[in-house]
Amino acid sequence: MGLFTKDIKSLDDLFVHTLQDVYYAENQIAKALPKMIEKATAAELRQGFETHLRETEGQIERLERVFAMHGHKPKAVDCPAIDGIVREADDTAGEIADREVMDAALLAAAQAVEHYEIARYGTLVAWAKRLDRDDCAAVLQQSLDEEKATDRKLTALAESKVNQKAA
Repeated sequence: MGLFTKDIKSLDDLFVHTLQDVYYAENQIAKALPKMIEKATAAELRQGFETHLRETEGQIERLERVFAMHGHKPKAVDCPAIDGIVREADDTAGEIADREVMDAALLAAAQAVEHYEIARYGTLVAWAKRLDRDDCAAVLQQSLDEEKATDRKLTALAESKVNQKAA
């Protein structure tokens, strides 16, 4: 089911498709974070990535719960957006020799991922409420809150240390 195909006939179909999209994205992020942890040199950045990996695993479990609550089996659909963000991060990281600049690049890539997730979870929460699925909305809101908190932490780390050292 593509985003702009005739397979999506209702808001409920769109909700399920977007769940599948973010499920794919979270699984790709879970695969990418260990590489980012390995490349990060700033201790706080590495620790932040490790924390977010554990959160991502919990978010995957929450998505699986929402699928079940909504009467669907967990299924992923390709998400070209997250694939592009991850590929761009890999490409950029491969071109940077300076460790401190590498940390700034990794942090920026992580924030691009967070912003994508915030957009997706925010939309899913709104749609779940519109579909009278406050139960699903409450579970998705937990992930949205975590993503926003992670973004704030990354911003603080960038502004207080990482970008300064990279400059």
